Amino acid sequence: MKKYFLLLAIFIAALNLRPIITSVAPLLRTMQNDLAMSGLTASLLTTLPVLCMGIFAPAATALRDRVGLERTIFIALFLITGATALRGGVSSVFILIITALVGGIGISLAGPLLSGFIKKYFPTKPGIVSVYSASMTVGAAIASAFAIPLYNRSNHSLSLTLSIWAIFGVIALIVWSAFLGSRGSKGIERIKGNKVNKINKVKKGGLVGASSKLPSRLPIRNKKAVLLTLFFGLMASIFYSVTAWISPIALSFGYSAASAAMLLTVFTIIQIPVSLTIPFLVARSGKRRFYLVLCSVSELIGIVMLLLHLPMLPAVIMLGIGAGGLFPLALMLPIVETDTPEEAGAWSAMSQCGGYIIGAMGPLLIGAIYDSSGSFMAALVAMLAAIVVMIGVQVVITGGKSEGEASV
Repeated sequence: MKKYFLLLAIFIAALNLRPIITSVAPLLRTMQNDLAMSGLTASLLTTLPVLCMGIFAPAATALRDRVGLERTIFIALFLITGATALRGGVSSVFILIITALVGGIGISLAGPLLSGFIKKYFPTKPGIVSVYSASMTVGAAIASAFAIPLYNRSNHSLSLTLSIWAIFGVIALIVWSAFLGSRGSKGIERIKGNKVNKINKVKKGGLVGASSKLPSRLPIRNKKAVLLTLFFGLMASIFYSVTAWISPIALSFGYSAASAAMLLTVFTIIQIPVSLTIPFLVARSGKRRFYLVLCSVSELIGIVMLLLHLPMLPAVIMLGIGAGGLFPLALMLPIVETDTPEEAGAWSAMSQCGGYIIGAMGPLLIGAIYDSSGSFMAALVAMLAAIVVMIGVQVVITGGKSEGEASV
């Protein structure tokens, strides 16, 4: 298959990983009124998929070992598409919860395996992860930005507004149907041949092929993989905390509701060019540690600016730059720290399993701190401490392999 078709496959798959979540957020209050939903039930529509992304991530490697990498991603896209489309047929709280669950399972399968897909077809180009991360951010931004306009243009039809994103999924299924004949390591041998075998020859004194016939296991005893999981969790907790609470923080600082919504939009949109640029720079220079710490410091500056009650727009821009760079780097690390697609998928599954579970707890912790203190200052200090710990973890993670190994 052509390189550009593979890039298209990555892009269109990643585009489907967030709309089922982000299309709900702007409509939560409307859904509560129309469907008589409680606040707890409404929160499940965004929290449940994130928890599923963590809990079911290990199942990705098990299913891949049985049916193949490409087929598993196709199954994941089918689950996401079906769950999204189902929201157009029935407008009930039960269906919304079930589709959130099924969609979250689909995302949990596709997320880590797309890293394995990149490792398989682009073993010397980890910067390709920028296509994955940028596309996911684009999908999230489009669904979030157009949810309210679509709702207004569709005569206030919740079912149409929530299900229209299945169009992305249908396109993805058409593209990925081309991979249904591929199973195991055959695809990579057809496309890359001996080049990949040369790249993956040596791993700590032993011979390693392009893929392993042994069942994949999560690297729970690998110190670096555990630290990567902790980093992913801290990164995700800060991201989801900012996403959930930046508008309420703005309101507490005296900003209008319109300005608060605008700040969240800026935080999301600024991540798109950053998520495209940072992986490319890392792939060219190999300086993973430098860019990891740089992005974390950007988040640190943003939180400090909020603590000092400085204008929020520059603070949100700094937070968006940090978040936009850290996520693709978190996706890239399993690729550059492993030697085979199976290993990369296992590392990704473990980091996303623990990471998303930790990340889902972030907004809840910030809310609990706010409830107990009555102010966002203590919550911001907690986020500041989490970023400092994250920087320490990043330094340890990148202290093993030579950084030049990540370059193209």
